[in-house]
Amino acid sequence: MTALRHLLGRRPRRAGPAAAPELAPPRPDRPFIAVGDVHGRADLLRALEAQLADLPPDWPLVFVGDYVDRGEESAAVLRHLMQEAPRPRVCLMGNHEDMLLRFLDAPEAEARRWLRNGGLQTLASFGVGGSPTQAPVAARDALVEAMGPEVIDWLRARPLHWQSGDVAVVHAGADPALPLAGQPREVLLWGHPDFARGARDDGLWILHGHTIVEAPRAEGGRIAVDTGAFATGRLTAAVVEPGGVRFLGTGG
Repeated sequence: MTALRHLLGRRPRRAGPAAAPELAPPRPDRPFIAVGDVHGRADLLRALEAQLADLPPDWPLVFVGDYVDRGEESAAVLRHLMQEAPRPRVCLMGNHEDMLLRFLDAPEAEARRWLRNGGLQTLASFGVGGSPTQAPVAARDALVEAMGPEVIDWLRARPLHWQSGDVAVVHAGADPALPLAGQPREVLLWGHPDFARGARDDGLWILHGHTIVEAPRAEGGRIAVDTGAFATGRLTAAVVEPGGVRFLGTGG
């Protein structure tokens, strides 16, 4: 029996599952800066841009979306973002811009959803009062007049994603099983259940907002930059350079 145990002990063990390949650090084509969800905080936006003023002016500034709702200055945020800037600027679509546009297109069907997610503050920022839940069409008409075609057309033209090297910027997340070009619109705007736990096999880093985190982080192929500015006073920017990510932000 002792000899048998000795022989069995020397049998090679079956190999376990192969370890996932180590993810390379982010390697954008050139450095860029990504800003988390602003949500009507024009004061924080101006303060953060002042902090970024010393960075090279050719580094693009990419916003992950959600410029409106919840905070008190959505109109001011949109007008600020539409102005010419000292550095290249990319503004993505967020789910709150999508809800606003859906309200403009179908006020009776979309009013309640948008209003309970911060739409009242956006209406107020454009000077629209009254009872939008009781008279959604009238509220929509007043908002269209207050916004004007230039602002509405700008919102409708927002892209869903932006990419530099192996770093893609989206609003909410991505399905780890699909390439960036194959992501459904709803996934990019609202997220995917496997995004936070599923690893991609293409080496792509996904930088996103939408989900509030206590502190910004870059790990596991995901870079999270939504620090809940409307409630915390912390608006975060990720400075993404070949080989690493660092974070800047306004105080709480």
